Amino acid sequence: MSRQFLFLVIFLAIWMKSDPVMSQGNKGEHLVQNRQVHRIFPHIKTDDPVRRIIEHPAFKGFSHLILLRVEDIQHLDMPLSKIGSLMPYHSHVLPERVVKALNLMINEVREGKTIFYDFFTDQQKQMDSSKKDTGLFFFRGKPGAPFAIVCPGGGFSYVGSLHEGFPHAFELSKRGYNAFVLRYRVGDGLRAKEDLAAAISYIFKKAEMFEVGVKNYSLWGSSAGARMVGNIASKGTADFVGHEIPKPRIVIIAYTGDTSFSKNFPPAFIMVSEDDRIVDVSVVDRRVENMRNAGIKVEYRKYKNAGHGFGLGVGTDAEGWIDYAIRFWETHVSK
Repeated sequence: MSRQFLFLVIFLAIWMKSDPVMSQGNKGEHLVQNRQVHRIFPHIKTDDPVRRIIEHPAFKGFSHLILLRVEDIQHLDMPLSKIGSLMPYHSHVLPERVVKALNLMINEVREGKTIFYDFFTDQQKQMDSSKKDTGLFFFRGKPGAPFAIVCPGGGFSYVGSLHEGFPHAFELSKRGYNAFVLRYRVGDGLRAKEDLAAAISYIFKKAEMFEVGVKNYSLWGSSAGARMVGNIASKGTADFVGHEIPKPRIVIIAYTGDTSFSKNFPPAFIMVSEDDRIVDVSVVDRRVENMRNAGIKVEYRKYKNAGHGFGLGVGTDAEGWIDYAIRFWETHVSK
């Protein structure tokens, strides 16, 4: 064996041994990129079972918080093409949209970016174990651009991020906005509101790390999530986090029967569908009228065949509402 050949064998052995691999989870830390990253982080398909999310290495450490319910393990063999059947408060669930948003998250991890953050400290979680079931999913936009927090619905019995959380944030990030999807505690609305207030406070404190603008932030809520957003828009955060954080520049409120508002309520984009099986549309009509009479700027869009929990409304007459909502946000941005 020649000396050159021996050197080559030794070099290849060392190089293969030193190939970096994925280490810890992808929770609040950056990943090491490597030449096999596409194999390690494969994309998800609509015919994959739900357990593919739980077991996917890109979601290590927080994969259970992507699902509708933390304890929802009896449906792990269900294909993602049928994920809509697990969302009784939602309609027009498109598996292709669900998977598209999940794969964007996978792409972010492939590039070494952190996509999940805890907004409660370890000490807070030790004092209240239910706070372990919370977190923020981050969809990056342009550095310094305003941020949005998206609060999915689910009747406070589950969190529908797969349908009206991640797809919404995906669309916002495509347009250059920084978007967070809130994973809040279910069971009652009070804890969910506490989680939203804590998340806002956390983002304000970590704005430099996230590279987000805080002056013109917005809150987006659907159904149960809209109740949370409306509460913060009316009362602020002081009761929950001990100090007042500036209110959002605008709020997006989708299909809720909540009627509350205050005199200093921010401009609101409100929408509902006439065939909503859960929300009484006349209640929404009166709320909008009362808000306008109080001097609050409201853009109200009432659709005909989108139902309740329509998400982005693809395939209904509500399709495209997110473009109007973003335009509404942009018209109220303080330069």
